[in-house]
Amino acid sequence: MIRSKITQREGSKSQSHRQDTDAARTWSLILSAARLARNAAWSLDHPLALRADPDGRVSTVDPAHRSLADLLWLPHTGWRPGNRTRDRAEDCQGGDPALALFDLYLPLCRPHPGPAEVIAHLGQSIDGFIATADGDARFVTGEANIRHLHRMRALSDAVLVGAETVAADDPRLTTRLVPGPNAVRVVLDPRRRLSSERHLFIDGEAETLLCCDRDRIRPGEKHHGRAELIGVPVVSDGLDLEAVLNTLAERGLRRIFIEGGGATVSRFLQAGRLSRLQIAVAPLVIGSGRPGVQLPPTQRLADALRPATRLFRMGEDVLYDFELTSESPAPAPEDSAAEVPRNALDDETITRSELSRIR
Repeated sequence: MIRSKITQREGSKSQSHRQDTDAARTWSLILSAARLARNAAWSLDHPLALRADPDGRVSTVDPAHRSLADLLWLPHTGWRPGNRTRDRAEDCQGGDPALALFDLYLPLCRPHPGPAEVIAHLGQSIDGFIATADGDARFVTGEANIRHLHRMRALSDAVLVGAETVAADDPRLTTRLVPGPNAVRVVLDPRRRLSSERHLFIDGEAETLLCCDRDRIRPGEKHHGRAELIGVPVVSDGLDLEAVLNTLAERGLRRIFIEGGGATVSRFLQAGRLSRLQIAVAPLVIGSGRPGVQLPPTQRLADALRPATRLFRMGEDVLYDFELTSESPAPAPEDSAAEVPRNALDDETITRSELSRIR
């Protein structure tokens, strides 16, 4: 009996270690897929096969040998897990973390044909509030969703927030919890009311841009703290969002992740500039406070927004991932990988790094 229990514990530890290794390997592949999707020189017309070693190093393999691949790009179909990933998943019990990561993040790693792809996220209580009336939002959602935010930052060119989010939370907006690059931090502050002493304006941890009314920038003035000042035209309800996105695109920042707050996300949604909206709902009742999405009233439910939706469990929270565009092509039969030129992965590889604590 004692030997049986010891064997069970050892088997459980071995299974847990394997799942952690598979998840880290999968995340390295997702980072590579996102980087390739932003590479203008990458040909979408040829299959690509990737595999990852246990240390997270990603390399290409011959697409004709799919049994060796962890991740595949197939023209007209897009990204899909390779045979090696599926074989490992069949051996897992209680769900496979690698396939779960692929399910959530691979659709976000597709090449985007337009000038900008904008994805927004809000974490809210079950009664629809993102913070108390006084602005306390630490933390509405749990650690799993916070880790998701860090992953989304790593997959994006820029992470964008409004002035109220900075005023309430003084966020760092870096990828401290997961391996991956920091995105450029963008703050929308039309009236330029934020102090230059805010953490993200002085920490130097990532490139930071402060977008404000161009009339509020003095001649020759270039910085707000260490953040670069970007003058933008103003419209009736704030900064011209199209001008903001065009300015970011000119800097090569085309995959934009909006992390809050509710007013900023709502403006982009109402303007039709979001390709995806993610809302994480926590088992929390605040009662009253700062609302999440706010749009003009709809008279008929038939006219309400009902986008295609995917659901993901994140600890005690549930993430709703809404697709707001129909640009993705319908799945097509798999392309033959035989005798087709392979895409090349650049020499830069992505390795695992130790995860940090939230605080």
